[in-house]
Amino acid sequence: MSIYYLFHDRSRCIGCLSCQIHCKQNKNLTNPAPKPCQIFTFGPKLIQGKVKVANIFVSCFQCDNPWCVKACPTGALYKREKDGIVAMDRSLCIGCKSCIVACPFGAPQWDPSSHTVVKCDFCVNRLEQGLKPACVENCTTGCLYFGTLDEINTKLQELKVIEEPLSMVERG
Repeated sequence: MSIYYLFHDRSRCIGCLSCQIHCKQNKNLTNPAPKPCQIFTFGPKLIQGKVKVANIFVSCFQCDNPWCVKACPTGALYKREKDGIVAMDRSLCIGCKSCIVACPFGAPQWDPSSHTVVKCDFCVNRLEQGLKPACVENCTTGCLYFGTLDEINTKLQELKVIEEPLSMVERG
C-alpha cells in the first residue's frame, strides 16, 4: 500500500484543469496526450433552486495489489518497496497495452507520441527532490492535498474540511 495519499476537496475545485496541464508538462506529454490525472465535470444541474456543478479529480489509485503490474510482461510497471507507489520505467514498456486492459480504473493510458503507456506515479521524479506532485503544487485553488494519511487528516481538520479523520480503504 502506498504510504502517500492524494485528497481532492471537490468543494473548492473549479474545474480549471491546471492539474492536468502541469501533470502533462511534468511528464513531457504532447497533444494529443493521455491524462494521468483527470477532472471529470458533472452538471450543471438544478438542485433545490441552485445550479450545481461537481468536478471530480481522478488519478491512479496506487492499488495494494495492482493488476497492471501483474499484467506487465516486461516489468516496466512495478510497485516501489519504499513507499508503495506504482511506478513505471517507460524504457522497458513495449506498448503491448496489457496493463491498460488489466486496470479496472483506466489509470494506465496510451501515449500515441511515444507508443508507450503512461500513468500517475505521484511524480516520483519530484518526490525524490522533496517536491509535491505537479498537480498538487500547481492547483489553482489549492484543493489537492498530498501526504501521508496523518498529514492529510491534520491539514483537513485544521481547514475544517473534515470533522472526523479519514481512514484507510483497501484498494485493488
